[in-house]
Amino acid sequence: MDRDIPTIYLIPVTLGDSPVDRVLPSYNLEVIHRVSYFIVENVRSARRFLKACDRSIDIDSLHFSELNQHTAPEQIPALLGPAEEGHDIGVISEAGCPAVADPGADVVAIAQRRGYRVVPLVGPSSILLSLMGSGFNGQSFTFNGYLPIDQSARTAKMHEMERRIMRENQTQIFIETPYSNNKLIAELSRTLPQSLLLCVASDITCSRQSIITQPLSKWARATYNYDKIPTIFLLYK
Repeated sequence: MDRDIPTIYLIPVTLGDSPVDRVLPSYNLEVIHRVSYFIVENVRSARRFLKACDRSIDIDSLHFSELNQHTAPEQIPALLGPAEEGHDIGVISEAGCPAVADPGADVVAIAQRRGYRVVPLVGPSSILLSLMGSGFNGQSFTFNGYLPIDQSARTAKMHEMERRIMRENQTQIFIETPYSNNKLIAELSRTLPQSLLLCVASDITCSRQSIITQPLSKWARATYNYDKIPTIFLLYK
Protein backbone atom coordinates (compact mmCIF):
# COMPACT_ATOMS: atom_id res chain seq x y z
CA MET A 1 0.00 0.00 0.00
CA ASP A 2 1.10 3.57 -0.70
CA ARG A 3 1.86 5.22 2.64
CA ASP A 4 1.02 8.62 1.13
CA ILE A 5 -2.64 7.62 0.87
CA PRO A 6 -4.51 8.94 3.94
CA THR A 7 -6.16 6.38 6.18
CA ILE A 8 -9.67 6.58 7.59
CA TYR A 9 -9.67 4.61 10.84
CA LEU A 10 -13.04 3.35 12.10
CA ILE A 11 -12.54 3.38 15.86
CA PRO A 12 -15.03 1.40 17.99
CA VAL A 13 -16.20 2.85 21.28
CA THR A 14 -17.06 1.02 24.49
CA LEU A 15 -20.71 0.22 25.16
CA GLY A 16 -21.94 1.95 28.31
CA ASP A 17 -19.69 1.51 31.34
CA SER A 18 -17.45 -1.18 29.82
CA PRO A 19 -13.80 -0.72 30.88
CA VAL A 20 -11.70 0.18 27.84
CA ASP A 21 -9.09 -2.51 28.45
CA ARG A 22 -11.81 -5.17 28.61
CA VAL A 23 -13.28 -4.64 25.15
CA LEU A 24 -10.70 -2.78 23.03
CA PRO A 25 -7.28 -4.08 21.91
CA SER A 26 -4.13 -2.09 22.64
CA TYR A 27 -3.62 -1.44 18.92
CA ASN A 28 -6.65 0.86 18.96
CA LEU A 29 -4.87 3.04 21.50
CA GLU A 30 -1.79 3.17 19.27
CA VAL A 31 -3.97 4.45 16.42
CA ILE A 32 -5.70 7.00 18.64
CA HIS A 33 -2.33 8.39 19.71
CA ARG A 34 -1.21 9.06 16.16
CA VAL A 35 -4.46 10.60 14.84
CA SER A 36 -5.19 14.30 15.31
CA TYR A 37 -8.36 14.63 13.23
CA PHE A 38 -11.62 12.96 14.18
CA ILE A 39 -15.11 12.74 12.70
CA VAL A 40 -17.44 12.02 15.60
CA GLU A 41 -21.14 11.65 16.28
CA ASN A 42 -20.88 13.85 19.38
CA VAL A 43 -17.82 15.90 20.33
CA ARG A 44 -18.44 15.82 24.05
CA SER A 45 -18.80 12.04 24.31
CA ALA A 46 -15.89 11.50 21.90
CA ARG A 47 -13.62 13.62 24.08
CA ARG A 48 -14.77 11.65 27.13
CA PHE A 49 -14.03 8.36 25.36
CA LEU A 50 -10.54 9.45 24.33
CA LYS A 51 -9.77 10.53 27.88
CA ALA A 52 -10.96 7.13 29.13
CA CYS A 53 -8.52 5.51 26.70
CA ASP A 54 -5.59 7.51 28.04
CA ARG A 55 -5.79 10.47 30.42
CA SER A 56 -2.47 11.77 29.08
CA ILE A 57 -4.00 12.56 25.66
CA ASP A 58 -4.00 16.31 25.01
CA ILE A 59 -7.64 16.62 23.96
CA ASP A 60 -7.34 20.36 23.21
CA SER A 61 -4.74 19.67 20.51
CA LEU A 62 -7.15 17.48 18.55
CA HIS A 63 -9.58 18.52 15.82
CA PHE A 64 -13.20 17.33 15.85
CA SER A 65 -15.95 17.48 13.22
CA GLU A 66 -19.46 16.23 13.96
CA LEU A 67 -21.40 13.82 11.76
CA ASN A 68 -24.85 12.94 13.06
CA GLN A 69 -28.53 13.01 12.12
CA HIS A 70 -28.40 16.80 11.91
CA THR A 71 -25.61 16.85 9.30
CA ALA A 72 -26.88 17.77 5.84
CA PRO A 73 -25.73 15.39 3.07
CA GLU A 74 -23.99 18.21 1.19
CA GLN A 75 -21.86 18.95 4.28
CA ILE A 76 -20.41 15.45 4.59
CA PRO A 77 -17.69 15.59 1.88
CA ALA A 78 -16.07 18.59 3.61
CA LEU A 79 -15.53 16.49 6.73
CA LEU A 80 -12.81 14.65 4.84
CA GLY A 81 -10.94 17.89 4.19
CA PRO A 82 -8.00 16.89 6.44
CA ALA A 83 -7.54 13.70 4.39
CA GLU A 84 -7.25 15.81 1.24
CA GLU A 85 -4.32 17.50 2.97
CA GLY A 86 -2.71 14.13 3.75
CA HIS A 87 -3.89 13.63 7.34
CA ASP A 88 -5.28 10.38 8.70
CA ILE A 89 -8.76 10.62 10.24
CA GLY A 90 -10.46 8.64 13.00
CA VAL A 91 -14.22 8.06 12.87
CA ILE A 92 -15.94 7.62 16.24
CA SER A 93 -19.58 6.70 16.91
CA GLU A 94 -21.57 7.34 20.10
CA ALA A 95 -21.21 3.68 21.03
CA GLY A 96 -19.97 0.47 19.44
CA CYS A 97 -18.72 0.25 15.88
CA PRO A 98 -18.83 3.31 13.60
CA ALA A 99 -20.63 2.96 10.25
CA VAL A 100 -22.80 0.07 11.52
CA ALA A 101 -26.33 1.40 12.04
CA ASP A 102 -24.52 4.72 12.29
CA PRO A 103 -24.17 7.90 10.19
CA GLY A 104 -20.44 7.21 9.85
CA ALA A 105 -21.30 4.98 6.89
CA ASP A 106 -21.93 8.09 4.79
CA VAL A 107 -18.42 9.43 5.21
CA VAL A 108 -16.90 5.97 4.66
CA ALA A 109 -18.74 5.73 1.33
CA ILE A 110 -17.16 9.00 0.21
CA ALA A 111 -13.73 7.88 1.45
CA GLN A 112 -14.05 4.71 -0.63
CA ARG A 113 -14.97 6.68 -3.75
CA ARG A 114 -11.96 8.95 -3.24
CA GLY A 115 -9.60 6.00 -2.91
CA TYR A 116 -8.58 6.55 0.70
CA ARG A 117 -7.47 3.60 2.77
CA VAL A 118 -10.31 2.51 5.11
CA VAL A 119 -9.29 0.52 8.20
CA PRO A 120 -11.98 -0.81 10.57
CA LEU A 121 -10.58 -1.55 14.02
CA VAL A 122 -11.67 -4.36 16.31
CA GLY A 123 -14.26 -3.53 18.96
CA PRO A 124 -17.69 -4.32 20.39
CA SER A 125 -20.80 -4.43 18.20
CA SER A 126 -23.98 -4.89 20.22
CA ILE A 127 -25.68 -6.32 17.13
CA LEU A 128 -23.13 -9.10 16.58
CA LEU A 129 -22.55 -9.80 20.28
CA SER A 130 -26.29 -10.21 20.89
CA LEU A 131 -26.54 -12.54 17.88
CA MET A 132 -23.63 -14.59 19.22
CA GLY A 133 -25.35 -14.98 22.58
CA SER A 134 -28.86 -15.65 21.28
CA GLY A 135 -28.49 -19.18 19.96
CA PHE A 136 -30.19 -18.07 16.72
CA ASN A 137 -29.17 -18.51 13.09
CA GLY A 138 -25.89 -16.65 12.64
CA GLN A 139 -25.60 -17.40 8.91
CA SER A 140 -28.73 -15.59 7.79
CA PHE A 141 -29.88 -12.55 9.72
CA THR A 142 -31.04 -8.98 9.19
CA PHE A 143 -30.89 -5.85 11.29
CA ASN A 144 -34.16 -3.93 11.00
CA GLY A 145 -33.22 -0.92 13.11
CA TYR A 146 -36.21 0.70 14.84
CA LEU A 147 -39.68 -0.64 14.20
CA PRO A 148 -42.20 1.84 12.75
CA ILE A 149 -43.96 4.18 15.17
CA ASP A 150 -47.32 4.05 13.39
CA GLN A 151 -49.24 1.17 14.95
CA SER A 152 -50.56 -0.40 11.76
CA ALA A 153 -47.13 -0.22 10.10
CA ARG A 154 -45.53 -1.53 13.28
CA THR A 155 -47.83 -4.56 13.44
CA ALA A 156 -47.27 -5.21 9.73
CA LYS A 157 -43.50 -5.12 10.28
CA MET A 158 -43.75 -7.63 13.11
CA HIS A 159 -45.68 -10.05 10.89
CA GLU A 160 -43.20 -9.47 8.06
CA MET A 161 -40.37 -10.48 10.40
CA GLU A 162 -42.36 -13.57 11.40
CA ARG A 163 -42.74 -14.57 7.73
CA ARG A 164 -39.03 -14.15 7.05
CA ILE A 165 -38.19 -16.29 10.06
CA MET A 166 -40.49 -19.09 8.95
CA ARG A 167 -39.80 -18.95 5.19
CA GLU A 168 -36.12 -18.00 5.11
CA ASN A 169 -34.85 -19.26 8.49
CA GLN A 170 -33.57 -15.72 9.01
CA THR A 171 -32.89 -14.20 12.43
CA GLN A 172 -34.58 -10.82 12.85
CA ILE A 173 -32.72 -8.20 14.89
CA PHE A 174 -34.12 -4.82 15.92
CA ILE A 175 -34.01 -2.11 18.57
CA GLU A 176 -36.30 0.22 20.46
CA THR A 177 -35.90 3.49 22.34
CA PRO A 178 -34.77 2.32 25.80
CA TYR A 179 -37.74 3.79 27.67
CA SER A 180 -40.09 1.64 25.55
CA ASN A 181 -38.28 -1.70 25.94
CA ASN A 182 -40.82 -3.19 28.35
CA LYS A 183 -43.73 -2.07 26.20
CA LEU A 184 -42.16 -3.68 23.12
CA ILE A 185 -41.73 -7.07 24.81
CA ALA A 186 -45.38 -7.04 25.86
CA GLU A 187 -46.44 -6.01 22.36
CA LEU A 188 -44.44 -8.79 20.71
CA SER A 189 -45.96 -11.29 23.13
CA ARG A 190 -49.48 -10.17 22.20
CA THR A 191 -48.93 -9.92 18.45
CA LEU A 192 -46.82 -12.88 17.37
CA PRO A 193 -47.15 -16.68 17.81
CA GLN A 194 -46.32 -17.76 21.35
CA SER A 195 -43.88 -20.39 20.08
CA LEU A 196 -41.54 -17.83 18.50
CA LEU A 197 -38.31 -17.30 20.40
CA LEU A 198 -37.37 -13.82 21.61
CA CYS A 199 -33.86 -13.00 22.78
CA VAL A 200 -33.50 -9.85 24.86
CA ALA A 201 -29.84 -8.82 25.00
CA SER A 202 -29.42 -5.95 27.43
CA ASP A 203 -26.47 -3.81 28.52
CA ILE A 204 -24.04 -5.82 26.39
CA THR A 205 -20.46 -5.97 27.83
CA CYS A 206 -21.53 -3.76 30.75
CA SER A 207 -22.11 -4.32 34.46
CA ARG A 208 -25.80 -5.28 34.09
CA GLN A 209 -25.38 -7.49 31.03
CA SER A 210 -28.23 -9.94 30.48
CA ILE A 211 -28.91 -12.17 27.45
CA ILE A 212 -32.10 -14.24 27.77
CA THR A 213 -33.71 -16.37 25.05
CA GLN A 214 -37.12 -17.93 25.63
CA PRO A 215 -40.49 -18.37 23.85
CA LEU A 216 -42.87 -15.43 23.71
CA SER A 217 -45.23 -17.50 25.85
CA LYS A 218 -42.72 -17.26 28.71
CA TRP A 219 -42.03 -13.57 28.12
CA ALA A 220 -45.79 -12.98 28.38
CA ARG A 221 -45.70 -14.32 31.96
CA ALA A 222 -42.23 -13.13 32.95
CA THR A 223 -41.28 -10.36 35.35
CA TYR A 224 -38.66 -8.04 33.87
CA ASN A 225 -37.57 -4.42 33.74
CA TYR A 226 -35.42 -3.21 30.86
CA ASP A 227 -36.55 0.39 31.21
CA LYS A 228 -33.94 2.87 29.94
CA ILE A 229 -31.31 0.13 29.45
CA PRO A 230 -29.71 -0.20 25.96
CA THR A 231 -31.17 -3.42 24.56
CA ILE A 232 -31.12 -5.46 21.36
CA PHE A 233 -34.07 -7.69 20.41
CA LEU A 234 -33.84 -10.82 18.28
CA LEU A 235 -36.59 -13.13 16.98
CA TYR A 236 -36.25 -16.65 15.64
CA LYS A 237 -37.99 -20.03 15.78
